[in-house]
Amino acid sequence: MESGPAIFTGVVFALFGTGLLVWTATRVRRREPVALGVNPVASATLAALAGVAALVLAAWCLVRVR
Repeated sequence: MESGPAIFTGVVFALFGTGLLVWTATRVRRREPVALGVNPVASATLAALAGVAALVLAAWCLVRVR
C-alpha cells in the first residue's frame, strides 16, 4: 500500500533529473546560456548537480519500494 507513493515520487524525480540533464547538455553543446545573467560554467555545473541529485533521490525512492 505504501509503495505507490514511493514509486510515483521516484518516477517524478527520475523524469525531472533526466530532463534537466538532457536540457543542460543540449544548451551547453549549442553554446547557449543555461541561465541568463549568470556565469555559464557555474550555471551549467549547478544544473548538472541538481539533475544528478534528482536521479540519486529517484534511485533512493525506488530502492525502498518493497
